[in-house]
Order: sequence, then structure tokens, then C-alpha cells
Amino acid sequence: MSKQMNTVVSGDESDIHDEPHIRDRRITVSHIHALVEERDLDARTVADRFDLTASEVYHALAYYHDHPEEMRAVEERRRELHETAKDDPSIITGPEDLPGSS
Repeated sequence: MSKQMNTVVSGDESDIHDEPHIRDRRITVSHIHALVEERDLDARTVADRFDLTASEVYHALAYYHDHPEEMRAVEERRRELHETAKDDPSIITGPEDLPGSS
């Protein structure tokens, strides 16, 4: 009998990210959800783009839907960060905020 390792690490259990992500990777469950379910990219395309297996992509999507409260909290933290960043130019929310990117 094979033993399956959890594909997704919650933000509370992670040493590398503050939100759920693929184990040993920095790609978040939210990002996978956005690509597959909001942008309508095929799960295999997302897997190929990030050197993941299709199974890892589907596990991330299942995690997203199995943990709605946690995912809402992640989105709320992001919204708060972006709101705070509007008034504080030292907060980096994306590559466009890096020095020399204008």
C-alpha cells in the first residue's frame, strides 16, 4: 500500500510562506485557483508552467474548496496589505513596487 504525502502545506505549518502552498514550492493555493478557475487555464497548462504534476494542481484546488474560511482569511489579509500599501510606499506588494521598476 502506498503512502500519500500531503501536497498542500497550510500557512500555519509553513516555514516558507504565510498562506497555503504546494509543499516545498512557493506557489500558493490562491494563485493556482486564480489561474484555473478565474482565468480558465487548463490544470495541465498550469502544471506545466510551474513544473507541477496535474495531481498537485488538483490537490491545491481541492484544498481551496475544502477550506473556505482559511482562504477567505488569506484574501482578507491580502486586501488589507494592499490598502496599507497605498499609503506606505515602503510596502512591496508586487514587482512593480521594486526600486527601479518604473
